[in-house]
Amino acid sequence: MPTDNSDSLQSHLDRLLATRPHPKTICPSEVPRALTSTELNNQNASNWRDLMPMVRDLLQSMRERGEVEILQKGSVVSNDIPVQDIKGPIRARKAASTNIDEEVESHE
Repeated sequence: MPTDNSDSLQSHLDRLLATRPHPKTICPSEVPRALTSTELNNQNASNWRDLMPMVRDLLQSMRERGEVEILQKGSVVSNDIPVQDIKGPIRARKAASTNIDEEVESHE
């Protein structure tokens, strides 16, 4: 069972989003796949799939702050639908007016 130690996941999520200028997207699975085996062990995850609910939770929080948009089949999903309730593959991208780039640079 994964632990709620989301700092590493958030860091990877911020970094991936910062490398993709709007309107480019990321697949949420890229986040846990970027973790090292040590980071996976620190999360008590046996594989990257175990962390997908936590990644979706992080995306939901970022979405509520207006930092990201969630897409499915190329269209932005309404903010009325929680990320956790979206069935099937999704993509995420920085919102057009976000400052994730500056936040990542300030953390380096």
